[in-house]
Amino acid sequence: MTADPRRARPRLAGLIRSIRLVAFDFDGVFTDNAVYVFEDGREAVRCSRADGLGLRKLDRLGVASVIVSTEVNPVVTARSRKLGIGCVQGCADKLAALTEILADAHCSFEQAAFVGNDENDAGCLSRVALPIVVHDAHPAVLRLARYRTKTPGGQGAVREICDLFACVLAEPA
Repeated sequence: MTADPRRARPRLAGLIRSIRLVAFDFDGVFTDNAVYVFEDGREAVRCSRADGLGLRKLDRLGVASVIVSTEVNPVVTARSRKLGIGCVQGCADKLAALTEILADAHCSFEQAAFVGNDENDAGCLSRVALPIVVHDAHPAVLRLARYRTKTPGGQGAVREICDLFACVLAEPA
C-alpha cells in the first residue's frame, strides 16, 4: 500500500520529519502473528517480502531501523540479516533495549518511532515521539498510537510505514 503524503496530518508529518530511528517489534508487525509449528518443535513464520524494499527507502533517507523483540526464535535474527537491519531479540525489557539502542545511535526518544502490536510494546510506545501500531494491534495499545496502519501486521504494514516516511520526507517542509 502506498502512503499519500497529502493525507498525512500536518502534526504527523512534522513528527515524521523529526524521526532518525524506527524500531519495530517482530511478531505481529513483520509477521501476521501466526506461527507454524513442525513435528520436531521447530517454528516458522510468514513475512511480507515488500517490507525489504520499504526498509531500503528508510535507509536511503537516513532513517535507521532496528528490530526489538522478546522472541528467542532464531528466525528473528535470520530475517533481520536478510533485511540488512539491526536486531535485538530475546530481550525481557524492550524499553531498556530501546534506550540502549538510542544511546548507541546518539538519538533521543524525541527522534524515535516504535512500531508495535501488543501489550509488551506499551513501554516503548509510551516513550517515543511517534508511536505506531499495526491495524490489527491488540486493543490495549491502540490508544497509545499516533498512527495506526491501514494494513495488518505481516501483510505489508512495515512497507506502509516506510512508504509514508518516504512520501513525507520527499515533500518540502
